[in-house]
Amino acid sequence: MLRFATFLSPLLYDTYAAIVEYVGERLDSPTALHVGLSLAEFEAGQADAGFLCGLLYVHQRRRPDCPITLLAAPIVQGERYAGKPIYYSDVVVRLDSPYDSFASLQGCTWAYNELASHSGYNVVRYALLQRDKDFSFFGRLRETGSHLASLQAVLAGKADATAIDSHVLDVLLAQNQNIATQLRVVSMLGPTTIPPLVVSNHIDEQVKQRIQHALYTMHKDERFAKKLHAGLVERLVPIKDSAYDNMRVMWDSAR
Repeated sequence: MLRFATFLSPLLYDTYAAIVEYVGERLDSPTALHVGLSLAEFEAGQADAGFLCGLLYVHQRRRPDCPITLLAAPIVQGERYAGKPIYYSDVVVRLDSPYDSFASLQGCTWAYNELASHSGYNVVRYALLQRDKDFSFFGRLRETGSHLASLQAVLAGKADATAIDSHVLDVLLAQNQNIATQLRVVSMLGPTTIPPLVVSNHIDEQVKQRIQHALYTMHKDERFAKKLHAGLVERLVPIKDSAYDNMRVMWDSAR
């Protein structure tokens, strides 16, 4: 049994489940996907691979006993992604909001998902730093716990603006035209290297290579390509640790 864990938005769970299913078929091995609760699962043998926020990956790699390595990264469909494993943090407001740019948000009520998030917190902190500002730029901060909760806070008028993982937002708006007519993107922060798929170091190297080969060829299987495309993923590609240096720079600068 190969056990996969996702630490990312539930909105993309079906896409991750399709990836896990395909790996199982290609390796002729039973697979399972669960919602990860702690990164300690990789060390405890409770997770063999997983879908992880890039910032959490960066933090793990700085440990002398880092329990994970990279497997692959998705390329999101859409012109702005330019066929690269990148994503943005979309700053959104309600359609009828007076705010029309990042600079105009001074004094607003700002919603963010959690401190550990790159797209919801770290890249925003870096964007403020680039403007010689900090979070006091906003009038009030509201921690919500998730991207979807942040969006709901904006829609309900409990917050004026928030920053959302662009892949998550693209999928949400594609699936829900009603929400699409209620929101407006006023700024794009980034791009940054997209959240990766990682593997636990306790997995045999040969098995790891077989998993990677399955991931890199999944888009060539017509049945599973449709499942990838439903989550706006074009394909999965190799990724190097150095690709996340842009995230390291943002984190270190803002610290």
